[in-house]
Amino acid sequence: MGGDEKLKSQTQNPDLDHHNDGAGSNKITKKFDDPSEFPPIAPIFSSYNDRIRPLLDDIDRLRNLGVVIEGIELPTIVVIGDQSSGKSSVLDSLARISLPRREGICTRLPLVLRFQNHTSSVPEFRLEHNKSKKSVDIEEHITSGMIDGATEIFAGDGKGISKFPFTITVKKKEVSDLTMVDLPGISSVPVHGQPANIYDQIKDIIMEYVQSENSIILNVLSATVDFPTSESVQISQSVDRDGERTLAVITKCDMAPQGFLEKVADDEINTGLGYVCVRTRVGGESYEEARFEESKLFQTHPELSKIHKSIVGIPALAQKIMQIQANIILRNLPDIKDINYGLNKDLAEFDKLPMAIHSVAEAMGAFMKIMGVVKVSLGKILLRGEYDDYRNEKKMHCKARLVEMLNSFSDELMNSRESDLTRDFLMDEIRHLTEVKDISLPKFLPGTDFLALLQEKVEGVSIVPIKFVRKLWDYIEEPVMTVFKSHFEDYHKLQLSTKKAGLNLIEKMKERSTRWVMEAVEMEKLTDYTCNPEFESEWNKLMAQKDSFMANTKYHNAINIEGLGMVEVGNNAKKFPHLLHHAYDLRMRMVAYWKIVVRRLVDNMALHIRLSVHKFVNEEFEKEIVSELMGAHNENRMKTLMEESPYVATKRLKLVARVKKLTESKEILATIMDRFATTN
Repeated sequence: MGGDEKLKSQTQNPDLDHHNDGAGSNKITKKFDDPSEFPPIAPIFSSYNDRIRPLLDDIDRLRNLGVVIEGIELPTIVVIGDQSSGKSSVLDSLARISLPRREGICTRLPLVLRFQNHTSSVPEFRLEHNKSKKSVDIEEHITSGMIDGATEIFAGDGKGISKFPFTITVKKKEVSDLTMVDLPGISSVPVHGQPANIYDQIKDIIMEYVQSENSIILNVLSATVDFPTSESVQISQSVDRDGERTLAVITKCDMAPQGFLEKVADDEINTGLGYVCVRTRVGGESYEEARFEESKLFQTHPELSKIHKSIVGIPALAQKIMQIQANIILRNLPDIKDINYGLNKDLAEFDKLPMAIHSVAEAMGAFMKIMGVVKVSLGKILLRGEYDDYRNEKKMHCKARLVEMLNSFSDELMNSRESDLTRDFLMDEIRHLTEVKDISLPKFLPGTDFLALLQEKVEGVSIVPIKFVRKLWDYIEEPVMTVFKSHFEDYHKLQLSTKKAGLNLIEKMKERSTRWVMEAVEMEKLTDYTCNPEFESEWNKLMAQKDSFMANTKYHNAINIEGLGMVEVGNNAKKFPHLLHHAYDLRMRMVAYWKIVVRRLVDNMALHIRLSVHKFVNEEFEKEIVSELMGAHNENRMKTLMEESPYVATKRLKLVARVKKLTESKEILATIMDRFATTN
């Protein structure tokens, strides 16, 4: 299929009136506007104001919000092309600044056109050359003669070139911030007056400008040449293989119209940004006349009129350039997904902030709510053994730690010095019996002897349970303070008061438990009693070995007693043979009964701990804290205690500002995306 057939449905100009004159030929009629009616502003600036200026205004708003970093660099438009392809003429038509236009080499050094918006109605022009570092201010507009003269000064009066740029700064009210660079045309064969390596010199200059990712390459091609073999195409493809920032501009279309449609449609040079066909100024045409003639050419020419109007004409080129420029700018904008993420994160953090307190009622409501949460948290940790909120903190696994402490307490009682039942076997009992001698029947053991020995033994270990309960409440203090700190941290004054109340309560619970322990010890010392059948069973088993033990003491010092193991009966004990019977009875009764005593102390300790912690969580701590904070029903004090800390107040202000900023940024970005979605 030929280019005419490919493009016909899409490129046929809808503004033309095609009709048959009855003689078999198609005529095209069009009423053209007067040249004076074309806009006086340069096409590049007209498109800039329509497409880029609103975008930059939005970016300024984003910058003021702190979302966009300072100094988003606007893309530079770099014009390249083979010699005599019409580069300068294209630039001249786009910017409406008089540049030298003629066959052969007329651009002999990089010409940088820097346009800046100026608030003053009086325009300013400045010529500057990097090599000389001099600038010249002029009061009138730039002329091609000025540029020719400056070129001869800076690049010589021959046909040589210079790599040092010649900058023209134009400050005018109706222009926009924009930089365009006209580079020397590529010449493969040096002409008279040019160095032999002219091609390499020009290529080096071009490469310096086109390699930047922030440049738009305007590759100007004459319709009369073979595009794939063009030197400028080779260079642009070397730095922009996919053509993402290269736009082909076709000049002199009327000089090679036959097959031109196929040439453009086939896209032999893979221009990612496509083609725009233009007609530039000819001779002494004014800019308005040139635009009129261009419009007429692409509407009336039998072949060229088939090209879609969106890719013909200097105005279309200006719009295309601005669209490309806008897309490059948009790459530097933050992703709206990132804005949404930041916004959601800040909103979630804001929701975690404590309620701002403005009245006594609000203070009381917030305080009771926190107390309820603290109560639940303490119940989970101290009573139910749930520690999801503190999974990585071993100190908060309270039930496990309390069981460990109870086991250690039990072991300490059983293994205390006083409960060592095999060392100096029977000497404690003999010592005691020698001190309580009485005129009485032989072989009878008074009941008071065992009780006296028991009291001595209980007294010897009485410090162990006291140390245990103090150690236990010292441990409980740590998770309790951790919970308080966690839930009251948003209110610094309240946190200090609750910490004080909590420590006072822990101390009270410690003293209460100490009194209970001392009472339990006193009960054990008061009388020897148990209804546990294990006592009698254990005692009978030990007493059944008495005769064997007594017989062996005559011949051996080490004797095995089932239930105790090997015991050492020293010579000191053997000196009191008449007391050994009573001593054995006392020891075996103590062995059987001491197990009951230890178990009773440990069991009761466990029950006491459970009850005390239960009361602490469900009754004591809330009553103590309310009493400490409220005093004599001073509700106003609660409002004072729940004032926000400077840290929370500052954080609240920052979050409010950030949420507002990100919300505005999201709206601006959405506006930008909608605008460019509808214009692309």
